[in-house]
Amino acid sequence: MFDNFVVPNLQPAAPELFLAAMALVILLIDLTVKDSRRTLTFALTQLTLVGCAAIQFYTSTGEIVYTFSNMFVDDLMSDLLKLFLYMTMIIVLFYSRGYVIDRSVMNKGEYYILALFATLGMMVMISANHFVTIYLGLELLSLSLYAMVAMNRDSVVSTEAAMKYFVLGALASGLLLYGMSMIYGATGTLEITGVAEKLYGGGANKTLMVFGLVFLVSGLAFKLGVVPFHMWIPDVYHGAPTSVTLLIGSAPKLAAFAIVMRLLVNGMITMAQDWQQMLILLSVLSMAIGNLAAIAQTNLKRMLAYSAISHMGFMLLGITTGVVSGDARYALNAYSSAMFYVIAYVLMTTGAFGMILMMSRAGFEAENIADFKGLNKRSPWFAGIMLMIMFSMAGVPFFIGFFAKFSVLQAVIAAGYLWLAIVAVFFSLIGTFYYLRVVKVMYFDAPDDDAPLTATNDMRLLISANGLAVAFLGMFPQVIMSLCAYALLRSL
Repeated sequence: MFDNFVVPNLQPAAPELFLAAMALVILLIDLTVKDSRRTLTFALTQLTLVGCAAIQFYTSTGEIVYTFSNMFVDDLMSDLLKLFLYMTMIIVLFYSRGYVIDRSVMNKGEYYILALFATLGMMVMISANHFVTIYLGLELLSLSLYAMVAMNRDSVVSTEAAMKYFVLGALASGLLLYGMSMIYGATGTLEITGVAEKLYGGGANKTLMVFGLVFLVSGLAFKLGVVPFHMWIPDVYHGAPTSVTLLIGSAPKLAAFAIVMRLLVNGMITMAQDWQQMLILLSVLSMAIGNLAAIAQTNLKRMLAYSAISHMGFMLLGITTGVVSGDARYALNAYSSAMFYVIAYVLMTTGAFGMILMMSRAGFEAENIADFKGLNKRSPWFAGIMLMIMFSMAGVPFFIGFFAKFSVLQAVIAAGYLWLAIVAVFFSLIGTFYYLRVVKVMYFDAPDDDAPLTATNDMRLLISANGLAVAFLGMFPQVIMSLCAYALLRSL
């Protein structure tokens, strides 16, 4: 029975194996620890993520390596995205630490274990080269997040958000699976590179492929949170505990970008003209509805939710303009601009939610825009940090957000979609209003509470570093831009 079994090369998946083993070890250790602050569990979780980054760095060959019967791929794109993923999760857990300690119902070892399993799911998604691998990673991430959203059992809003997320997430998974099954029917393979070969050789049923593609793009659109599959985002962002909202709004965007690249670019590049039309529609609708709906929000978490919808719409522009009329000359420029945009967005959104977490305390959630009134009088330094983050999200020069938008726009114009660039700029200008409203509240409104801002030293240091990174990388954007371009050049 085992005569034909070939032992897979485990090196490309070493970080995943290490994280899975450590998650189980930490789970067992946490059962024996009596410390109510869960300091050991937190420390081990952070060390695990640092260990994953070290293993990722030292096992990277720079070549495209397939393993587990071609179901798993290790290339420079996955290496770079995973390194940013580990860094994001380390920051997210540091920001969440004080918030979780203040809320005893959430201050359990399970919080950190679920965060590790969510990270494992994202790692699997980033390296997937098979529909089954994608689905396994996606469900591992989704199930961990459903549980984390519902962790604050005393909150009706959190429980409701978890139910909505679970039901709509199941619907999206169904769409994705149905699309995958139709593509399997059309090509006879579930392997992404196998699908690409079948399409290139003309051995696939084109009609069935287009139907499968529609369902596949619909499922991906839900995971990205773009219109018209965005209905879960505002409610989940608002209802989830803020530390969980920070997690949902940041790291999964890196994994979602990787899935879009694997499925549409690696697997179905010959059908680019079919999926481009869908992505253009999703992109324009997301920028329109995301920016217009955000204007009406008084809750900062809901505002950032609609902002996320518009940002993901903007990111899709880069993927849309990679291939023009069958010409792939612009591919590297367009895809690397989209990758740079996702990384910049994750950096900005961690800073924004980090500020909300720092302003919150036991029994008080600083989630309304009015809660930031007069922040400049209470703490000029952190008001300045929040100003930089808001300016960057709005695309004001010379922060990283401006160069992220600029790089996508120049890719769109280079591909000949001038009208699309004009639409994107128009909706970005509308979006500037609600970001500047937060700045106006901080600097020109009188504070309701004159008490100085209190936060732990590590929180102050990390948020300061996050805000300064937004400014510094805005002055030297070519560092990350070059990394993205090089990684994609060696991976596509």
